Amino acid sequence: MTRHLAQLNIGRLIADTDDPRVAGFMDNIERINAVGKRSPGFVWMLETPDCGAGNTGNMIDGNPRFISNLTVWEDVVALERFVWGTVHRQFYERRAEWFEALAEMHFVMWWIPAGHRPTLDEGLERLALRQAQGDTDDAFGWGHLSEATLHRSRACTPVAAE
Repeated sequence: MTRHLAQLNIGRLIADTDDPRVAGFMDNIERINAVGKRSPGFVWMLETPDCGAGNTGNMIDGNPRFISNLTVWEDVVALERFVWGTVHRQFYERRAEWFEALAEMHFVMWWIPAGHRPTLDEGLERLALRQAQGDTDDAFGWGHLSEATLHRSRACTPVAAE
């Protein structure tokens, strides 16, 4: 069975999406998503067609400041190349300007059968599993994957729980 890598990353903006304090993020979210979609190894992204700016319509608990990003990649190497080897990294380095530091983990990856499209609820369940149990084969971060190498050399300084 062929498998793909799903990832969920959530964040809570420091202000509403139309606030000038988060304009640098909001003005570029579609651009960064487009880079991801054109990246080798990209498979799929959860999107809300009527939201106008990336994934801002995929709210958590009805809170418009919670932004989620749920994507599927062919493998770890493809995801790492996008995260650490494209313009995405420049915006990731600036995340403290736009997002509150969350006390709990906000990022999770897990393996899925090729062709499966995870839901936001599924991703949140995996995130809760990682928060409760740490890295397991069912929900993990970069350090759990031996084939993940770029995060070791190119990762930015942590600003919150990963």
